[in-house]
Amino acid sequence: MTHIDIIAAGRMKNSTFAEVWQDYHKRMTDWKVTLIEIEGKNQAEEIKRIQEKLRDDAYVICLDERGRSLSSPDFATKIQGLMDQGRSSIQFVIGGADGLGDELRKRADYLLSFGVQTWPHMMVRVMLIEQIYRARQINAGHPYHRV
Repeated sequence: MTHIDIIAAGRMKNSTFAEVWQDYHKRMTDWKVTLIEIEGKNQAEEIKRIQEKLRDDAYVICLDERGRSLSSPDFATKIQGLMDQGRSSIQFVIGGADGLGDELRKRADYLLSFGVQTWPHMMVRVMLIEQIYRARQINAGHPYHRV
């Protein structure tokens, strides 16, 4: 089974975003998805703490506006392809307010964009777990995703 980590700067406090995130997380019964929250006083400290959580064997996908935008079916294909390759660990990285920095972008195996707009990191967490859930449903042939 592939383990998916979402490594994110900042803490998700009790909020509507946290409730929605938990709702999707509860639906992920057969995929192990873990949220790893890190904090830092500045971008350099956030990057250092994120790097400490990255595993050598993980396929790292950093969310970055310079990355590639994928449709939901293409995202599902990407995730399925990694699983088919026997990847046991996929780690998504969501930076803080000041972004990821060049060092993390270079470490990434893939840069993924949710568009050129800037999104609050709490909203990105919800968008990401929903897309992971959607990918699971697409790959299972479930009608959750409609074209």
